[in-house]
Amino acid sequence: MDNSATCGLFRAAIRLMLGSMSASRFRLGAVLGINQTLSWGMTFYLPAIVAEPVEAAFGRSGFPVLGAFSWALLVAGACAPRVGRWIDRHGGRGSLLASILVIALGQVVLAVAPGLAVWYLGWTVIGVGMAMGLYDAAFATVGGLLGQEAGPSITGITLVAGFASSVFWTLGAALIGWFGWRGLLLGYAGLMLAVNLPMVWLLVPPAPPRPVQAAVEGGLWRSPAQIRSLVLLGAFFAVRWFITSAIAVHVLSLLQGVGLSEVEAVGVAALIGPGQVAGRILEYVIGPRVGLLVKARVGALLFPLGAGLLLLGGPYAATGFALLYGMSNGIMTINRGTLPLALFGAAGYARVLGWLAVPVLLAQATAPTLTAPLVAALPALEVFLLCGAGAGVAVLLLLPLRVPG
Repeated sequence: MDNSATCGLFRAAIRLMLGSMSASRFRLGAVLGINQTLSWGMTFYLPAIVAEPVEAAFGRSGFPVLGAFSWALLVAGACAPRVGRWIDRHGGRGSLLASILVIALGQVVLAVAPGLAVWYLGWTVIGVGMAMGLYDAAFATVGGLLGQEAGPSITGITLVAGFASSVFWTLGAALIGWFGWRGLLLGYAGLMLAVNLPMVWLLVPPAPPRPVQAAVEGGLWRSPAQIRSLVLLGAFFAVRWFITSAIAVHVLSLLQGVGLSEVEAVGVAALIGPGQVAGRILEYVIGPRVGLLVKARVGALLFPLGAGLLLLGGPYAATGFALLYGMSNGIMTINRGTLPLALFGAAGYARVLGWLAVPVLLAQATAPTLTAPLVAALPALEVFLLCGAGAGVAVLLLLPLRVPG
């Protein structure tokens, strides 16, 4: 999809937000959407830009350099439950502000790293910041401010932040040629402090602290049925993010493996991001008219349906796969914020998100390494079909879930 089409999706997203939200809720969704675009773009999407020049500078292969990012995800997973408890007691604004400072510090550490030891230290700091300031913290912030009415704002956040990869892969590739990878990291730290920090400070209102007892009684601690729902939901998200993380690392080679040229593979892979935004717009449009669990199940099925299209062969089938796969991932990101709120309530919401983040981050950290031998051993079509089958099995985990009446 070209830039004009991507910009058209962005304008459509903004029009939908303007048309269906009050001014204050629109501002909250837009501000946190920009906050998440900056925070995701300068952390999660950073390795794709800096890995190669860092490997050359350190004289090391890709595995130990990229392993630091996997380590950061493990650190984020270890910190997520504690961050959730803190947000439940104090509100999310403070966590978002602290995350910006911590991420900026980690970026400075990376920029001055003389070797792998300090490189890993920098990613450890960033991992803590990611736990404090990415989607779960933003969703919890909105949940603390709006309660059960947070769903549209959560969708709005993901609509805006869906462009993080496109913006920062493009921006990073341009800036690194001018300033080098160390200069890029220092520039990112400056952006975090000069743009992200004052924006959140001035435009995100503080939430009234919740009583400690309310946080403990809410959410996952309430009943065995809710604990079972938490396990099912956590397993679903873990399976899906495991598969998605594995595909993300190998997508270009896999697409070429099903018969696409290098240029075609790049073009098809580029459709995944806009597909995510299209899925979020679709979820936004049909939101009030379709039950939340119905939307989640249908959205989850789009991935295995897309994988099945690849059996037809050719660029058009691959294009259909990329769009359906992207739409499924986009809807799933919204579900990560809206399903826990509907299933467990606003009390203890941040704590629930913190616990759900643990299996997701573990899956993201381990998937590329664990699946590499499988990707190397099997034909690309079989890898896609196996991933689609796994995603289809994951849908079954959503079937027993029920929103309390």
